[in-house]
Amino acid sequence: MDILILGAGAVGLSLAARLSKVVDVHAVCRQKHADIIKTKGFKMTGIWGEETSFFSCGEDIPKDRKFDYIFISSKSTATRYICEQFADLIKDREVISLQNGIGNEEIIAEYTDRVIGGTIITGFEWTGDASVHVSVESGPMQLGRFPSGMDDSIQKLADTLKQAGVPVSTTDNIKGALWSKVLYNCALNPLGAIMGVPYGKLENPHAWSIIERLMHEAFMITAAEKIQLPWVNATEYLKYLKEYQLPNTRAHHSSMLQDLAARKRTEIEFLNGAVVQRAKAYSIDVPYNTFITAQIHFMEDLRTNGNKE
Repeated sequence: MDILILGAGAVGLSLAARLSKVVDVHAVCRQKHADIIKTKGFKMTGIWGEETSFFSCGEDIPKDRKFDYIFISSKSTATRYICEQFADLIKDREVISLQNGIGNEEIIAEYTDRVIGGTIITGFEWTGDASVHVSVESGPMQLGRFPSGMDDSIQKLADTLKQAGVPVSTTDNIKGALWSKVLYNCALNPLGAIMGVPYGKLENPHAWSIIERLMHEAFMITAAEKIQLPWVNATEYLKYLKEYQLPNTRAHHSSMLQDLAARKRTEIEFLNGAVVQRAKAYSIDVPYNTFITAQIHFMEDLRTNGNKE
């Protein structure tokens, strides 16, 4: 089996490191990481183990290889660009979105009819070039045919990931799995970025009251779209978030916080922004998600454009 990972950042390179133990893999990443991986190896620490791995990587794709599976692990903001750049390669291939938010699979489906949705609720934090610390994990990776269903191709990939030591499960309801992760990210990611705190600090009752309102609005959208979720309503999900997900990711810092610190655009439009856009289609009022989306965009503008009048 030969696997390609496009847009390999902290998540993609960590996945490549694990997969390289059992299959052929190539990761398309920044050259600064590739140069180090080729000479000193990719360094991983944390709950996935401590190891140094060498694998094929670089800004280009080897021309003599035919890939069985193609992961896209980039920021959601780059999905369209990657699909355009590698359209000929993606066509008719099994393509897995391992990204945050809602809407990536729909974009990929414009370029191939073999789309696999994926979720991963694991914290990957850069500790240097070609060096990642895997900090927290709130459940296994999930894979399923998009928009729904399961088949042998997905099971074969899941078996390979398990062999590589990656926790993974399969589902015939990947939309539900994607929205389950979106709820988690919508609840914690932007507020953690705005306040500059790890997720554990969001248990504060003032912060939690905002999270409650964000989630009740999001559940109005999942109900309108008839998304099948493990929770009957927002109250039930909030209990799960507070008692299970938040404790397991207490030390994690928001990816939006990391993006803002690096003066990059965030994935807000694929998270709370996606809730806002879908709410418009149903004429549903979502003031808390609207506000927090605007707040993140304001912070993006301050950092990317400077404080201009």
